[in-house]
Amino acid sequence: MSFTSQIQAVAYCRTPYKQKFGIPRQPGLVEARGYVELAREFNHIDAVRGLEQYSHLWLLFCFHENLAQGWKTTVRPPRLGGNEKMGVFATRSTFRPNGIGQSVVKLHGIVKHKGKVCLEISGMDLLDGTPIVDIKPYIPFSDAIDGAVGGIAQEAPELIEVEFSQQALTQTAKYSMREHSPDLEPLIRAVLAQDPRPAYKKAKEDPKLYQVALYDLDIFWKMQDGKAQVLELVPGKIQSQ
Repeated sequence: MSFTSQIQAVAYCRTPYKQKFGIPRQPGLVEARGYVELAREFNHIDAVRGLEQYSHLWLLFCFHENLAQGWKTTVRPPRLGGNEKMGVFATRSTFRPNGIGQSVVKLHGIVKHKGKVCLEISGMDLLDGTPIVDIKPYIPFSDAIDGAVGGIAQEAPELIEVEFSQQALTQTAKYSMREHSPDLEPLIRAVLAQDPRPAYKKAKEDPKLYQVALYDLDIFWKMQDGKAQVLELVPGKIQSQ
């Protein structure tokens, strides 16, 4: 069976996450704010008429940066330490035959910005610039299933403690004072508390210096005594798409 029409992006997601490393592995784990901008052909307020009555949305999207790498029948889920294999359809791996993902996000409102219809959202786990192929309302009575079994992901991930150096605290306060800037400290804490490192790193001594790109900043950090230590923030090289 083949599709007779080509799927196209109906919108693009604008998020703090400028690179794949550091993005939460599931939606709802970090309350970062962002927007869904309707694409030119769909940029009409009538396309989202009535959507404001819902608190949450389903976003169907494309793993656009992974498509060229293809997919395999089995993957190594981080939940299993990267040491055991499961079938790709038994996981939420980003490397999939059609490169399609789905996330539920919180809807805060519908606004117009520079002539574009935008949905203000939070809790997304999407790279900045991710193409959205469909938007659907979240329906609590049918989408939230009592007694559902989550397999290897039944429980939320354990969080690690995050500490800031004095330099990082000073820089965080400085950058947060810029016009239209978010409160950076809770966002950085929430992102690093998920421990974005590869699964195989987590049970070993790890002296490596890591970098996470949020908004227009690079956050440098390392693991020390089982905690994520934020060392400094510097203007980043990765810009919004």
